[in-house]
Amino acid sequence: MKLQAEALLLRIFVGESDQYQGRPLYEAIVHQARAAGLAGATVLRGTLGYGAHSRIHTAKILRLSEDLPMVIEIVDREERIREFLPILDQMIPEGLITLEKVQVIAYRPGDASPQK
Repeated sequence: MKLQAEALLLRIFVGESDQYQGRPLYEAIVHQARAAGLAGATVLRGTLGYGAHSRIHTAKILRLSEDLPMVIEIVDREERIREFLPILDQMIPEGLITLEKVQVIAYRPGDASPQK
């Protein structure tokens, strides 16, 4: 799949303990993105953060949190990202969703063998 030079970055901030239909919300979002045919998704686990409730969530040993920040990033063409937003709206009761324009430099599926 080739992407145009300009695309949108969809960034979704949720908590690690957030659930959707009995599974982790971040996992459900990635599966929905794949089902929608979006180019790809990445989940990043934060080590420290806070959100709308101003509670600090940290991965420090003495204050081990079971609700670390999770960030899901998805890049695709604008129209495809915008078509996905109503799905997210139904899935996410609490969190932050942002969009920003990005310029795709390379998107190469390639094969599994290393280049020499």
